[in-house]
Amino acid sequence: MLNVIHISLIIVSIALIVSVILQSKGAGLGGLTGADTGGVFTARRGIERTLFWATIVLSVLFFALAITAVFLSR
Repeated sequence: MLNVIHISLIIVSIALIVSVILQSKGAGLGGLTGADTGGVFTARRGIERTLFWATIVLSVLFFALAITAVFLSR
């Protein structure tokens, strides 16, 4: 059981790293039009919104798996 949680933790952590890296790319995924998205707040649309929510879900899942692994290892 603990091995399954550790493997799941590794997979979720890699997915979380990828989602954070994709979000931090320069002007964002919607910046392909050449518009300057500098420090101005813009609404998340399409894939940016999906990636934002996926990052939140992955971080909550990572936290839950980490806590579960700690409690099961005792």
